[in-house]
Amino acid sequence: MRKSYPSVRRAATVLIALFGATLPDRSLAQVPQTVVPRSANDRMLAPGAEAARLARRAGTWDVVMTLRPAPDAKPIVVKGLVAERSVIGLYLQEIMRPSEGSDAADFRRIEYLTYNPVQARWQYVSMDTRVPVGLMPATSFGDQPTDSITVHFENFAIPGFGPELEGRFFRARHVTTRESDDRDISRQYWTAVGSTEWLAVQYEYTRRR
Repeated sequence: MRKSYPSVRRAATVLIALFGATLPDRSLAQVPQTVVPRSANDRMLAPGAEAARLARRAGTWDVVMTLRPAPDAKPIVVKGLVAERSVIGLYLQEIMRPSEGSDAADFRRIEYLTYNPVQARWQYVSMDTRVPVGLMPATSFGDQPTDSITVHFENFAIPGFGPELEGRFFRARHVTTRESDDRDISRQYWTAVGSTEWLAVQYEYTRRR
């Protein structure tokens, strides 16, 4: 009868467990490892440098509006406005209204600004309950400076500022400039038929702290 050597058997068990754990699992090695690429849609939804530029503008801003209805008109200054800006996906949403205690008539001005990575250009749209001009879309052309975005509106008509319906058509470009983390300026330059371009509308934004 052979003698049993418990210590030898224990050592053999340890060696089998140690070296057996390092052997490759051939069944797993035979399974092809595939990486599913991200769709173009998902890649275009990923925020880039342009989205970061918009995100810096989120927050609550006090606004002063200056209106010049004609090149030689006296500026009309409207104070006591507030704009709430928030980021929704790749879009910067802005809702402007009179602030609490303001003498300005109640209104809402809503705009969206975004960079379209598929078309490689900025897109903008606004609406304003103070004037019956409908939705006003605009797009950019070419490269844009880091802290300034220029978009061009389609032709639009305004009813006029007198008692008679004028319905004059205008071209316009909208320039929004980030002067600092706490100050923005948006300017709209209008051009009427037979007229030179002038600064018609300006919004000065100061961030609330």
